[in-house]
Amino acid sequence: MSTDRLYYRPIPQAQGGRWPLAGGWTGFSALECLQRGHAPRVVTDAPDAVIAALTAPRPPLMGLALDRPRLMGIVNATPDSFSDGGHYDPVNQCRVLAAAGADLLDIGGESTRPGAEEITPADEIARIRPALEAARGLLPVSVDTRKAAVAQAALQAGAGMVNDVSGFDFDADLPGLVARAGVPVCLMHAQGLPQTMQDDPRYDDVLLDVYDALEARIARAVAAGIPRHRIVIDPGIGFGKTEAHNLAILRRISLYHGLGCPILLGVSRKRFIGRIGGAELPADRVPGTLALTVAAIAQGVQIHRVHDVAEHAQALRLVAALNETREAGQ
Repeated sequence: MSTDRLYYRPIPQAQGGRWPLAGGWTGFSALECLQRGHAPRVVTDAPDAVIAALTAPRPPLMGLALDRPRLMGIVNATPDSFSDGGHYDPVNQCRVLAAAGADLLDIGGESTRPGAEEITPADEIARIRPALEAARGLLPVSVDTRKAAVAQAALQAGAGMVNDVSGFDFDADLPGLVARAGVPVCLMHAQGLPQTMQDDPRYDDVLLDVYDALEARIARAVAAGIPRHRIVIDPGIGFGKTEAHNLAILRRISLYHGLGCPILLGVSRKRFIGRIGGAELPADRVPGTLALTVAAIAQGVQIHRVHDVAEHAQALRLVAALNETREAGQ
């Protein structure tokens, strides 16, 4: 990797700004220039290509405009997910989250918590099919899977997007399937597999290493026939990352707007929130999750994958009301 490369992170400001950030609700007038081995420095301009990537409005996702934050409700059709595995009926949960204010649903049948074991595609399909059928007509639906066979069955059952936590590293057949189906995909960054990813994750510079890895995943997807406008990125908080790595990414997550794709963030109820916030049980980590969500919204992050939709929907209504008041000059 080159130590000469410069990276530009927009410094979002709540009101106005010289440039709009990703066609969304915030803007920026200055940037942090980042370089490996050097301290960040603030600059007031960047190359035209950088500004173009940072300012271009992101296209709608499954019909949802991304000019405001969107809530992706988590539906785990698994017995062993770290937070809520086996605690509810996935079919009913689809209806609950839709009524609570979710914009889209993410339905998964295989746990990817640290230490989780792989299951067969047939078992994964059997777990998610009833929820997919229940969600049809409720909201746009994403399927959370690493496997082409599962993705194909989910798309046939009504899913409109694939959310691959491996970023196309797990199943070589998945990129071609997504390209042929003409659906959007979320490419997440993960270091290692769920069974071992938290054993001893290491990076030279986690913020920039993840940027480079996502850039490579986007290029691979485009080469497979998936246009950039159908790609969403996720820096993969907690997937092969320590608490310090997670915090480093979250502090400067607006850097990833430079990749020119919408950003999806999944921090909901994760272990580091409990450790920092003093909440041992995942269900008690809602306030900490909300704090990180609001901070990410201030950095222009468009899609928030959460368990607790009603609480987040309330928070987003308050954020929107504050923004409207500022715009009105009150």
